[in-house]
Amino acid sequence: MRVMLNRRYFFLGALVAPVITPPVLRAQNSRVGYAVIGVGNRGTGTLRGGIMQVEGLRVAALCDLKADRLDRAASMASRDNPFTTRDWKEVLTRPDVDAVHISTPCNLHVEMAIAALRAGKHVYCEKPVGITPSSIAELVQVARSTDRIIQVGQQLRSSKRFAETIQRIHDGVAGKVVMINAKRHSGDDLSHDGSSAEWFFDVTRSGDVLVEMSVHNLDLGNWIAQDRPESASGGGGTMIWQNDPPGRTNMDGYTLSYEYRNGIKLSYTQVFFHPNGMPNGGQVWSVLGTTGGVDVGTSVYYPRAKGSSPQPLVPEGKENLDQLHVGAFIEGIKTGKQPNANLQVGVNGAMTAILGREAIYRKSLLRWSDLGVLL
Repeated sequence: MRVMLNRRYFFLGALVAPVITPPVLRAQNSRVGYAVIGVGNRGTGTLRGGIMQVEGLRVAALCDLKADRLDRAASMASRDNPFTTRDWKEVLTRPDVDAVHISTPCNLHVEMAIAALRAGKHVYCEKPVGITPSSIAELVQVARSTDRIIQVGQQLRSSKRFAETIQRIHDGVAGKVVMINAKRHSGDDLSHDGSSAEWFFDVTRSGDVLVEMSVHNLDLGNWIAQDRPESASGGGGTMIWQNDPPGRTNMDGYTLSYEYRNGIKLSYTQVFFHPNGMPNGGQVWSVLGTTGGVDVGTSVYYPRAKGSSPQPLVPEGKENLDQLHVGAFIEGIKTGKQPNANLQVGVNGAMTAILGREAIYRKSLLRWSDLGVLL
């Protein structure tokens, strides 16, 4: 089973953010009324590690279909005594909710984000913003008519270390960038018994692993390249975990080649069967330039000149990306400042992943314009 593309052709051009005026809260120093729709693994992880750590917000409402998840999340947010419900549309009617955090299966993101915007809510939408080009185009059309802040859950964009490292790359520390090599290798499949299994392995709900997971990795490639791809080609499939779990329709490994409009090449692989303990696993971004290369994951520059020594670019340090990312969203709501992971970033990331997915499915070189939308 594959995600079918709507062949209508959309031309929306680049997203241009409307002039933002800071929202009027209920009182000058009010905390932003915050609602979380979807409190499964990702939702509760962000609630505990990010949302509850950010000043200036109050968890006003929580929503999930499963009672045990709601109870667990309500306990985490007991400080704010949130309203709980199984009906996400009920959340949007509440006057004490200023902002909605969408953390549901991927196929629901667009519908919920559009409804929230039309209800006058600010939106934090977990990645990907959508799993088909036509649905993403619909979201863009609605977003362009509102002054609400929209942030996409591309948390790497809130990493100060990544930001400093990539700025050094843009400043020319490795010369002109010509190639990016990236990968995401894990030693095992996602849990077949976990709470996400009911939708993760179904491409009509997740968009396949490329769109659900690797949108993070590919977005970082876009950030480094300061562009979005022009074309993609690749191959992959379900090589180890065929029909496991039963009915599975997503891949467990693939390789991709992207070419950007500015000439930069990006090679990318993802597998779920990299043996534990075998070197070169994990997540990697290697940037190759005319005078050297940068390991973005460690923020180290490697000159090409013989006899040169590696040069650390940015000190290592721990960062709570969920806290930083939610904090940027709240700052945007209060000041009107556009977050680093705005809708244009989310659209380009999702469409980059979809471009790669469709190139693999169709077994052909695919161009951005072949997707039927220009965003």
